[in-house]
Amino acid sequence: MNYGKHMDQTQREPLRGRKMVANNQGGYSFEVNDWSRLTRFLVLGSEGGTFYVSERELTRQNASVVERLLKEDGVRVVNEIVEISQDGRAPKNDAALFALAMCLKLGDVDARRCARAAVPLVARTGTHLFDLANAVKAFGGWGRGTQAAFEGWYNALTPEKLAYQVAKYQQRNGWSHRDILRKVHLQPTAEKQAILRWAVKGETSGLAGNDATKVIWAFEQAKTAKGKSLIRLITDFGLPHECVPNEAKGDPAVWEAMLPNMGVTAIVRNLGKMTSIGLLAPMSNAATFIQQRLNDEELLKKGKVHPLNLLVALKTYAQGHGDKGKLAWQPVQGVTNALDSAFYKAFKAVEPTNKRTLLALDVSGSMTCSNISGMSGITPRLGSAAMALVTANVEPVHHFMGFSHTFIKLDVNPKMRLDAVVNYFDRIPFGGTDCSLPMRWAQQNKVPVDTFVVYTDSETGATYQHPAQQLKEYRQKMGIGAKLVVVGMTANGFTIADPNDAGMLDVVGFDTATPAVLADFARD
Repeated sequence: MNYGKHMDQTQREPLRGRKMVANNQGGYSFEVNDWSRLTRFLVLGSEGGTFYVSERELTRQNASVVERLLKEDGVRVVNEIVEISQDGRAPKNDAALFALAMCLKLGDVDARRCARAAVPLVARTGTHLFDLANAVKAFGGWGRGTQAAFEGWYNALTPEKLAYQVAKYQQRNGWSHRDILRKVHLQPTAEKQAILRWAVKGETSGLAGNDATKVIWAFEQAKTAKGKSLIRLITDFGLPHECVPNEAKGDPAVWEAMLPNMGVTAIVRNLGKMTSIGLLAPMSNAATFIQQRLNDEELLKKGKVHPLNLLVALKTYAQGHGDKGKLAWQPVQGVTNALDSAFYKAFKAVEPTNKRTLLALDVSGSMTCSNISGMSGITPRLGSAAMALVTANVEPVHHFMGFSHTFIKLDVNPKMRLDAVVNYFDRIPFGGTDCSLPMRWAQQNKVPVDTFVVYTDSETGATYQHPAQQLKEYRQKMGIGAKLVVVGMTANGFTIADPNDAGMLDVVGFDTATPAVLADFARD
């Protein structure tokens, strides 16, 4: 009898002598350290939860991580929040604002001071400020330090920028500028007094003839203006679409007047509307203008346009209707192509490594339930496919494979447009999870691989050996010092990468820096 065969360790038990934790599928994974999990949370958020964990529980788990790190090094936590938010590495700013609220309320003296200074850097719009106020409320409300933090936001803005913010972003989540200003003890300059009186009381005296308040004056005039008068106000004062009456937004001429001053994010959000009313048509001036904007790499970076938002826009625009409501349109091919191109440009530049790269996508059931950052229709499984295409587009030697509890052949290539890939992945069957499959498949088929890139939630629980052990066996049998990059697609605390193995790396899915970091790791 071969007694030794009964000592093989499967994913259903921890490796001997190693610290591992039970994941939600009943298997054992390595635990992500708190700093890595903070990055996962700031980039991916917890909206919608995961296949196994509710939104409430996942948020509380990540909040506990932030609390522990605040005790360890609160200033570093604030700096991490600022860096990810400022660099536009996350598709939404919500998690950064939530974590910053925790720093303001639960940090030590140094962390709170640092967090107060960071408020204008992270809360860059009025909407962000309202979300921060909502988060602060969850951690004990308004003390003197909190008041000072919000005062700093208003003081940091020039009169012109303040006027634009209070006009464009008036309220959200039950908060308005009036609500916040009544809680703080702001001592505004003379130039800002007329702006704040309007925000709090709606007073319009002192607005006319003042350069700093001209956008508010124009907003008030736009409430009753019609036709050419409204278009003149939009053109002359650069009114954002939030300041234009809804009843006027069925007029293509109104959108055409707004278009030159619209940011890329606003353009992307309103593509369906502009197409439905006839402004965007094949080879129209407006369509050409938008295509140029979407192809402008510097403009995308300046506007902090995240690739995930572009992926959502592409998926929605290409299908010709929204997920809610009755709005429908005939997509303009040039605009669809521009969205596809913009997705890749929104990531940091990636230089090819020319390494043999296996892109292994977890298509199991746990990757199909929630949406990344609450983005409509973009499950971790679909997000994995989009992320893998970024690498595939620059790496000349690569191979796609899918896996759940078994190997799944993927008919995907970099020449496919993203919306076609999304539709393809919607039809793939799914099952349980075995994250050792990519390495086992490559070994059994004698496929030479330099870098395994596994896109997963690390919720693995098969009866085969651990993925980390499978990689070590692959290296030994194939004589290749293969590396493993685990791209975490949810904000849970698990990874299949052995933290003690220098040839294994954890990165965060849909962090705009991830493809470049992956390439740097592959080339040493």
